[in-house]
Amino acid sequence: MAKRTIKRSWAEPFKIKMVEPIKMTTREYREKCAKEAGYNTFLLKSEDVYIDLLTDSGTNAMSDYQWAGLMMGDEAYAGSRNFYYLWDNIKKYYGMPYFVPTHQGRAAEHIISRIMIKPGDYIPGNMYFTTTRLHQELAGGTFVDVIIDEAHKPQNKHPFKGNIDTDKLEDLIKKVGAKKIPYISMAGPVNMAGGQPFSMQNLKEVHKIAKKHGIKLWFDATRATENAYFIKAREKGYEKKSIEQILKEMCGYFDGIWVSAKKDLMVNIGGFLATRNKKVYEEARNMVVVYEGLHTYGGLAGRDMEAMARGIEEMVKYENVSSRVGQVEYCGKQLEKYGVPLVYPFGGHAIFLDAKKFLPHLKQDLFPAQSLAAEIYIDSGVRGMERGIVSAGRDPKTGENRYPKLELVRLTFPRRVYTQSHIDVAVESIAQVYQDRKKIKGLKMVYEPKYLRFFQAKFVKL
Repeated sequence: MAKRTIKRSWAEPFKIKMVEPIKMTTREYREKCAKEAGYNTFLLKSEDVYIDLLTDSGTNAMSDYQWAGLMMGDEAYAGSRNFYYLWDNIKKYYGMPYFVPTHQGRAAEHIISRIMIKPGDYIPGNMYFTTTRLHQELAGGTFVDVIIDEAHKPQNKHPFKGNIDTDKLEDLIKKVGAKKIPYISMAGPVNMAGGQPFSMQNLKEVHKIAKKHGIKLWFDATRATENAYFIKAREKGYEKKSIEQILKEMCGYFDGIWVSAKKDLMVNIGGFLATRNKKVYEEARNMVVVYEGLHTYGGLAGRDMEAMARGIEEMVKYENVSSRVGQVEYCGKQLEKYGVPLVYPFGGHAIFLDAKKFLPHLKQDLFPAQSLAAEIYIDSGVRGMERGIVSAGRDPKTGENRYPKLELVRLTFPRRVYTQSHIDVAVESIAQVYQDRKKIKGLKMVYEPKYLRFFQAKFVKL
């Protein structure tokens, strides 16, 4: 009799050394908390959250190697040795010769936008990201979405929905002129599309167009190792290459990058920009002194930079990336069993619920994704976030709401924080809300800040 191959289970590539208690609450208590927070999950107190899938920004669990590094912080005002260690690792793993530290990613976005964008400029990119687009607009630029059409279709299973449509890009260049485009912005994976990657082939094509027209190419490399993972998994010719090799090749096509270290680098705070362009570097090094701190600390403590440097070494290890993506995939497959409408393919950092299909009876003006995120919290204490009309904000010229094609709820998995049991609890809660979905009536916005309203807006139930 032939031996049967035993299917092997997947497990996290780490063991738990320390635990943090989390509070269990009642539905009645959560209803009160949600109402006080204006049904905005960003305004909930973290102590009132059971399983926190709001974001992976600064919420990751650092390793013992990183925690040990905190004790080696050189807190000198100028020339910290941790700064130079971090710089060495940025050169080694990202291949960028110049770098400037910042306290987090949006500070790097601000500096790059101030340096490179002039009023009247256009910045093409593979779908907007909230803070990136705002900084571009505040600098006088206009963001133009040139992502492929498949990215706006949740059920489409294109393996690289983060790709730039080269025809759209060429059309924009022809329409406004290359001199009006300071740089092309690429993110990978694309957060607002559901964590969707771009392919190396597409990057090469975009690089060729940029070079032909003399336009710079910049990379939001915040979750670049996830993009490298998907290239390895899905693109022919990269199966045997390491995450480290693919990351280095990707970055080789860009003039510069900005990074929120709070994601890939698995730290609680930190960011940076890095570039090959010495002129941009000199300007950024000067501006960081004005807005962040001296160019050798950029608003960070020495210990933060040490943790970042060590995080770079850990983020390129295949098992760290694959285990993270594996958690997301597990969650998606479990939700499928209940028929919950999702964005496909599953992303690298989060599962995205398709709120339009989840709540088809709610018009977009009733904030279906915001309503859904609030209801999931009320049901179980699981906190996700809206990625739809609230996040899209208003058109700065007309003041009217933007109506994105995607109306999503993001459930983001912090690295090395939650177990399979936590995922099961979240899945069961979402399944219950889906079963009771017709009871959800929508929300009315009663407070709206001027910028990035999704962080602080308040709502009431209809």
